[in-house]
Amino acid sequence: MNEEKLNLLDEIKKEFACGEKDVNAYSPLALAYIGDDVYDVVIRTLVVEKANRPAHELHREAVKYVKASAQAAIMDRLLEGEESGECFLSQEETDIYKRGRNAKSYTMAKNASMTDYRKATGFEAMIGYLYLSGKQSRVIEIIKHAISDLYE
Repeated sequence: MNEEKLNLLDEIKKEFACGEKDVNAYSPLALAYIGDDVYDVVIRTLVVEKANRPAHELHREAVKYVKASAQAAIMDRLLEGEESGECFLSQEETDIYKRGRNAKSYTMAKNASMTDYRKATGFEAMIGYLYLSGKQSRVIEIIKHAISDLYE
């Protein structure tokens, strides 16, 4: 069987006649906006694939990974070894993360410290940047590295 490999971003751009845009022109908060949902879709997919359960149980499991404190912990893990040059992230990914982390947001997540919220925003900006750059494989690689306990 010859299956067509689906690239959601390409399909969206084609079907809705979206023009090409320079991903670097997007604000960090716009990148975080899309990155939040991309990350959420990956987590929800993993949670559903792991077990067919009632929606409230699926939601409870997903929240463990999508809340700001969890995303902040993910960034701490991803940035380990940054000073020694052994960081899992590329310099470009780290720069995008820092742009998102330092962006001035007028909202804050419930039940999250400002530090965790900013780290989570940086994480989401990086995911959004990679997604809009067409680097979905890297998005998956980063998330897989960050949350290995979910799919084991």
